[in-house]
Amino acid sequence: MSREYKVLTVFGTRPEAIKMCPLVQELDRRPSLHSLCCVTAQHREMLDSVMAIFGRRADFDLDIMEPRQTLSTITSKCLLGMEGVLEEVQPDLVLVHGDTSTTFSGALAAFYHKVPVGHVEAGLRTWDKWSPYPEEMNRRMVGALADLHFCPTAANRDNLAREGITNGVFLTGNTVIDALRTTVRDTFTFQEAILNRLDYQNRRVILVTCHRRENYGQPMVQIMTALRRIADAFPEVELIYPVHLSPVVQETAHRYLDGHPRIHLIAPLAVDEMHNLMARCYFVMTDSGGLQEEAPALGKPVLVLRRETERPEAVRAGTVKLAGVEEEAIFSLAARLLTDLTAYADMAHAVNPYGDGHACRRIADAVEWYFGLRSQPPQPFSP
Repeated sequence: MSREYKVLTVFGTRPEAIKMCPLVQELDRRPSLHSLCCVTAQHREMLDSVMAIFGRRADFDLDIMEPRQTLSTITSKCLLGMEGVLEEVQPDLVLVHGDTSTTFSGALAAFYHKVPVGHVEAGLRTWDKWSPYPEEMNRRMVGALADLHFCPTAANRDNLAREGITNGVFLTGNTVIDALRTTVRDTFTFQEAILNRLDYQNRRVILVTCHRRENYGQPMVQIMTALRRIADAFPEVELIYPVHLSPVVQETAHRYLDGHPRIHLIAPLAVDEMHNLMARCYFVMTDSGGLQEEAPALGKPVLVLRRETERPEAVRAGTVKLAGVEEEAIFSLAARLLTDLTAYADMAHAVNPYGDGHACRRIADAVEWYFGLRSQPPQPFSP
């Protein structure tokens, strides 16, 4: 009788949970694998809401979140917390996701215990160590530690090859597209009352998110100023902004956007609420990484509120445009989408390069192949 291989999945933030819960569910379905889940709770409330939606409880919860936590406290508490989990579980493989402090700490802890590491959403790069900060260096360091690399796109695979990483690399698509198949429904009713009252057919509803550390300060002020200007210039527009819990983001958003009748600052949304709002909105303005992948799958143009993106595939495909962080450029690109139907259609109908909804299956197949449980690796994702 063949042995059961232990796979420990580690994540700690809301975006990680959105992308990893579908994978955990797929691993749970594999009888040859003993799937275990450890959360660090780097983001407590936002993480818990995602776990509830996907119906998966953590097997281990490090509960590290504290008020005004720093990158150093997150990293050190994750690293120390993982000691006991790894000693108890003694996994055959640790899976981490993306580029957070949890990701880096989880991979480093596994390395210290000589446990192989699989990196989900591997190979994203801007080649600027300070942007996004600290994510760019987190993912580069995890890339150096990992034994298996699950790349969403061919460009991500090529980035790893530039760094000399060619073994254990799999082209899978992005697991977030798998998540959308679970969460988006035509009959969905929102818990946030304002979202049920909006006229999505006759109004131009723009979904906004803005929270990245590199946008703190003057860039965020410029972004907020542009948002208010858009609402002033286009009376048919309703801006919906779920404001991140960061005190810096909360203070800036309320200072510049409060009081406008068509700018709605709301609490962060659960993943199913966010996905269904995205499916109904006109377009998305964001500095998030995940939304750049999710919105194109739903046929929604995306304006990225950053100077660069580690997801250039969508820019090349035409589903995403870099708006930067300057007021005039942001306003001009938004105004074009609101007034030029051809420009809007070109972005809305472009092919999504990020996945076909089967990334989790490919990753689980690759894990089984790595353990010698199947004769062939999975076929690579092709857009």
